Amino acid sequence: MTASATDPEALAERVRSRLITLGHPPTPAAVATAVRAEYGSPIGDRTLFTLTARLHAELVGAGPLTALLAEPTVTDVLVNGPQEVWVDRGAGLQRVHCDLGDDTAVRRLAQRLAAACGRRLDDASPFVDAKLPDGTRLHAALPPVAATAVHLSLRTFRPQGFTVDDLVAAGTFTPESAAIARAVLAARLAFLVSGGTGSGKTTLLSALLGEVPADERLVIVEDATELRPVHPHVVSLEARPANAEGAGEIVVRTLVREALRMRPDRIVVGECRGPEIAELLAALNTGHDGGAGTLHANTPDAVPARIEALGLLAGLSRDAVHAQLAGALHVVFHVVRRMPGGGRPGLRMVTAIGVFGVGPDGRVVVRPAWRRDGGPTPGLASLHALLDARGGRR
Repeated sequence: MTASATDPEALAERVRSRLITLGHPPTPAAVATAVRAEYGSPIGDRTLFTLTARLHAELVGAGPLTALLAEPTVTDVLVNGPQEVWVDRGAGLQRVHCDLGDDTAVRRLAQRLAAACGRRLDDASPFVDAKLPDGTRLHAALPPVAATAVHLSLRTFRPQGFTVDDLVAAGTFTPESAAIARAVLAARLAFLVSGGTGSGKTTLLSALLGEVPADERLVIVEDATELRPVHPHVVSLEARPANAEGAGEIVVRTLVREALRMRPDRIVVGECRGPEIAELLAALNTGHDGGAGTLHANTPDAVPARIEALGLLAGLSRDAVHAQLAGALHVVFHVVRRMPGGGRPGLRMVTAIGVFGVGPDGRVVVRPAWRRDGGPTPGLASLHALLDARGGRR
């Protein structure tokens, strides 16, 4: 065995150069063939398998982070430089040992991941927010934007879809709140799922959309595709960032307008976080019943103010936002993530259901209709009135 054969960096570089010279894509078979050719001495099957897996991950995947991302309980992998890696397995962030090499190696890893997304990451474009081919969300920042080291944030994508019954079994829904949710869907009331980052808004919305009747067409608009409802007729539209020359950008607001022309039975905006809220409110006021979306908010009471702020980004006045909102949205489901400590997984749960209404000052407010810690509230009568007006089941 030659000295260079035992040098993983040198072997990886030779394998990479060989594949580029021959014009071969870095498939596992191609990598295995290149390893045999470049190893420099006879190689056993076990060593070949180990090296092929490692080098394939190094060439096209997340390198040393691949094993962490593959863990079924991991939702986030965060890198704060070569010696600091954190993961979230559902019980909060935990520091783990993962040898990423030096700063140069982490920079190469970040650039390779960005390239896999079709994006550029260098001194001229020192940060990137994109999606890897497997659906994992990537954010990377290079110095000097990142003050001390290269920073990577990876949020895993799990294609498994959950049903409402699954969420009842998991404790996210109670049987009572699940019954309310199903009645809202049957009555085609427009709703939002609110909550903080990582609280489970997308999972909850996806499960609810799976309850929509099979003969309805769902048109889903997202900044990055995450919703995977278990439903036979789903059309997904995904925004596109500008390319390296600054051209080709397609924003969510444009896609919402396009969705209106695609004969939707229900329009869904995966996350309302910009001026696209104006198009969504307009659509829900013009006969497109049963629409839905998610929204970052700390409490259900804060939802109207968040929508007002987004409407201002779209150029709407405060009065115009509330006039549109009053007739557009009906219900909000608020979900939180409770961290029990002790390393046990956190529980994502629907803690409140609210109903939109107009307050004494003419502004839209959210009145509580159900609370997890107290059951039905006076606002439930308003929700029942909405359901009765739509012929919905209670």
